[in-house]
Amino acid sequence: MAFEDVQINKPSAETYKALEADLCNHSGKVPLHERFRALFTLKALADNASVDIVGRAFADDSALLKHELAYVLGQMKNPHAHAVLLKVLATKDEDPMVRHEAAEALGAIGSLESLVILEEYLKDESDVVAQTCELAIEKIKYDNRKEKEVLPQSAYSSIDPAPPTTEEEETEQLRAIYLNQKLPLFERYRAMFALRNQCTTESVLALADGFDDPSALFRHEIAYVFGQMQHPAAVPSLVKVLSKLDEANMVRHEAAEALGSIATPEVYPVLEQFKHDHERVVRESCVVALDMFAYENSGDLQYADGLSK
Repeated sequence: MAFEDVQINKPSAETYKALEADLCNHSGKVPLHERFRALFTLKALADNASVDIVGRAFADDSALLKHELAYVLGQMKNPHAHAVLLKVLATKDEDPMVRHEAAEALGAIGSLESLVILEEYLKDESDVVAQTCELAIEKIKYDNRKEKEVLPQSAYSSIDPAPPTTEEEETEQLRAIYLNQKLPLFERYRAMFALRNQCTTESVLALADGFDDPSALFRHEIAYVFGQMQHPAAVPSLVKVLSKLDEANMVRHEAAEALGSIATPEVYPVLEQFKHDHERVVRESCVVALDMFAYENSGDLQYADGLSK
């Protein structure tokens, strides 16, 4: 999701309690989009107390929320989150979308100690989880290399599952790598994020060609990237993906959130339509996406509220 980071001061104990009450829905009456806003406020804090609050929210029954919790823990890059992420990854009856995000978060944090654990899941019964662990292992190894690559400047602040390629290749060259199913997934992801960084109509169309890939994980990452790019040229392919009822839920959900982030006028009725989808994760994604649509068109400077001491 393309939520912005929030610059905030250290909050009071009362504020932590209020954020936990909202995120964990203690009253039973907190709308989902407000819970997301509380989550992204905690993301900006990234301290141990915030990690613990996010960890407690995994008791919820919403796969969408739990997947977002794991994503945020990875973006916090706080090793204090290892225990809860490992527990989520090890929970075999958890939604694969949530387990995948826990594995990706471990890769984002980048601790070498996670390698042994991730290797245990390379043959997981869920392809999505196994492929994510493959990527996370390569990401951790990359981050811990002695010789560092000089990565190109990027307009995106997220910690991604793979860095963009450092080669100054043309769009068509990157597209060829990106679509080559014989190459390692990590290498293809590097080309994907290089295409994202170009953020042109040509690169959007190249990325859209990847929606025919057999990997649901790969397809979901394309939609995520489109949400970051916020390029109107991505709207037709995202609407097509969201409208494809036999597509994997994790892909459709990501397409809905990307549309909310792009927030062009034609997006609104589509999200309204699928707000009533038969799949819960898609319905909830459209609710959150409509909130993002409102934010993107509001002129507000940040998605979540800042905090005072």
